[in-house]
Amino acid sequence: MNQEKDQDLVHHLAKQGVDDKMVMGHPASLFVLFFTEMWERFSYYGMRALLTVFLITEIVKGGWGWTNADAMELYAWYTGLVYLTPLIGGMIADKLTGYRKAILWGALIMTLGHASMALEGTSQSFFYLGLVLMILGNGMFKPNISSMVGQLYPNNSKKKDAGYTIFYMGINSGAFLGMLLCGYIGEKVGWHYGFGLAGVFMFFGMIQFYFGQKIFGVIGEEPNPEKDKIIAAFNHVKQEEEEDNENNKEFDTDLVKAEIDSKLTSATEEEKNNVLIYLKKAFSDKIVRDRLIVAGSLMVASIFFFFAFEQAGGSMTIFAKNYTQRVLEGNSGEIFKWVDAALTIFPILIVTWVLFKLSQQIFSKYPLTVIFTAISFAIIWALGIWKVNREFSVENTEVTVSWFQILNSFFIITLASSFSKLWEKVWNPSGPVKFAFGLILVAVGFLALAYGSMSIPSGAQTASVSMIWLILAYFFHTTGELCVSPVGLSYVSKLSPKKLAGLLFGLWFTASAIANFIAGMTGSYIDQIAEKYSMSTFFLIIAALPIFVALLLLIFNNKLKKMMHGIH
Repeated sequence: MNQEKDQDLVHHLAKQGVDDKMVMGHPASLFVLFFTEMWERFSYYGMRALLTVFLITEIVKGGWGWTNADAMELYAWYTGLVYLTPLIGGMIADKLTGYRKAILWGALIMTLGHASMALEGTSQSFFYLGLVLMILGNGMFKPNISSMVGQLYPNNSKKKDAGYTIFYMGINSGAFLGMLLCGYIGEKVGWHYGFGLAGVFMFFGMIQFYFGQKIFGVIGEEPNPEKDKIIAAFNHVKQEEEEDNENNKEFDTDLVKAEIDSKLTSATEEEKNNVLIYLKKAFSDKIVRDRLIVAGSLMVASIFFFFAFEQAGGSMTIFAKNYTQRVLEGNSGEIFKWVDAALTIFPILIVTWVLFKLSQQIFSKYPLTVIFTAISFAIIWALGIWKVNREFSVENTEVTVSWFQILNSFFIITLASSFSKLWEKVWNPSGPVKFAFGLILVAVGFLALAYGSMSIPSGAQTASVSMIWLILAYFFHTTGELCVSPVGLSYVSKLSPKKLAGLLFGLWFTASAIANFIAGMTGSYIDQIAEKYSMSTFFLIIAALPIFVALLLLIFNNKLKKMMHGIH
């Protein structure tokens, strides 16, 4: 069976003109996308890790000395627009540029954005220009590289999910390394170095993709209007026929025919047949409508999840900077140095091995792709070793504010396979139940923070709460993400009619944009609530909303399951 599926994959790649070299059983082209996306996520999360802490850091320490409220409002606008522009970028790629050019333009614009932010010391205007360029570039890049991954596999391939899982690991590897290194260099050496470093690796991602383009065959080329119209018309008819057949599996034709015959005794056979066709169509439309309602419900629930989850770059960063004990002495400092060293070196080692496996397959045909990726890894290794050595050379350890954000990516990499096995072999509840658990888990993370911050007096500007509470919060938030993010994408795909799939995925990202905006704006009230009530109250408010939505999903679970009409 596996061999048959492999042959299907090879045949699919041949039809697309894609190089059929394999790495770990998947197309080598997947790993070119893996490294391109990895460096893009390195740049995005590396910069995001610095954004809030840079804005609120005192001017004498190189920051801008903004209030928490002002910093959170800028964070809200930035992260909200970052998730909104992919709607436009996807349409531009579909209609004008094709995926490949959109990715290259997006990467170039983001590289210029990072370069502009690195000049923030020259003029504040460069910082704002950099944010705008980052938003625009991300809109061109983000939706289109994910689309190319999907096109590497036939629709019926069991390897497609595994391919996206590998790609998802690339996302988290880049996010992890970006937050680790850009955050460290930005806070310990200089903000502009951190912002600039993020751009260096975005540039390498763009270059290695540019020189490896031919490996994708015709995938991602510029659209051909005349050819595309014919293909689109054919696919539309084929999709409608497939969907009608799929939706009418629950339709008992013989029973309905018997009912029609018993009630329409004077009707002709043609009239009876027309009634049957009408009822089939109405039944199919009801299934589509019901499934769209469920998809919409999950999207609304995701807003409440990500509203809480995206506090990571906002209010949780403020909590890490001003209220968490980050200076470690004696044994605790020594233990942290070794843990941090392992967290720095082992991920680089693993991803370097992936690069080695890729280079074995494609170096002869695409040497520049491998060479430029290898140069970027040489820089990463140098920075990683320098960072570890620097930390071991100081007596006391001060944990950077941005370090806590790497925990999300670390927990995803370590826990993702366990959750996959849980759903596959132990317990696989419905989508609404998984979402409910995700919402409860993200709330538990904030309950941990609320408990940990109970000792902070109302209105206190600083405190020294144990870092264990932030670590616990990130752990629970990540387990919640694994119940919501991949599950949500899967259910949107399964519940959407094929002709509306693009629109539904666009609305999923729009929900994320709304959640990010609300998250930032909510975070802007942290000082007001902490002063009037307490820091603990602020975190309890954030915990309460996801719990409320989780209870609603559990209450209506049976209804929503019925409305999915067999989708599980």
